[in-house]
Amino acid sequence: MISDAAKPVYLVDAYSDPVLVRIEGRASFLNSACLRDFMAQMLKSGKTRFVVDFLRCTSMDSTFLGVLAGIALDMRKRIPKGSLVLTRMGQRNLELVRNLGLHKLLTIDATEAGANLAACDTPLVCGERGELDNARLVLEAHENLVSADEANRGKFQDVLVFMKNRVEQG
Repeated sequence: MISDAAKPVYLVDAYSDPVLVRIEGRASFLNSACLRDFMAQMLKSGKTRFVVDFLRCTSMDSTFLGVLAGIALDMRKRIPKGSLVLTRMGQRNLELVRNLGLHKLLTIDATEAGANLAACDTPLVCGERGELDNARLVLEAHENLVSADEANRGKFQDVLVFMKNRVEQG
């Protein structure tokens, strides 16, 4: 029997256009690095259009949202600009995205965005990460949230200070 912690959280279809990502379960700081790394690899290979399916996303934390913000900010700098579409979001997840101002950076689509989401069947494997790597990820993600919307600075000031201190201590 596979424990919940061992189950893949992100299933992808890297060969479609747009690239498809389906979230299964909780998207959090524990598994956001592999999504960030996958998206960076896709961007490096020339892919610029992404659809992320939230139908089975049970919850998400601010680090995951900061990773999405970083991806969206990076795609805005590209010529031509890329697109990041979040689809089939539940009410709570949609509320979190809007409260952090991320709806200004990416597209939210209640439908399947014309994508064959059933084709997402390749699991992303998240490797083990050390405490310092996790602290860097959390810091970067929360800095992305502030870059996305300055109003987030007050919401995450304590996290930013704590993580900066942690990273600086090595």
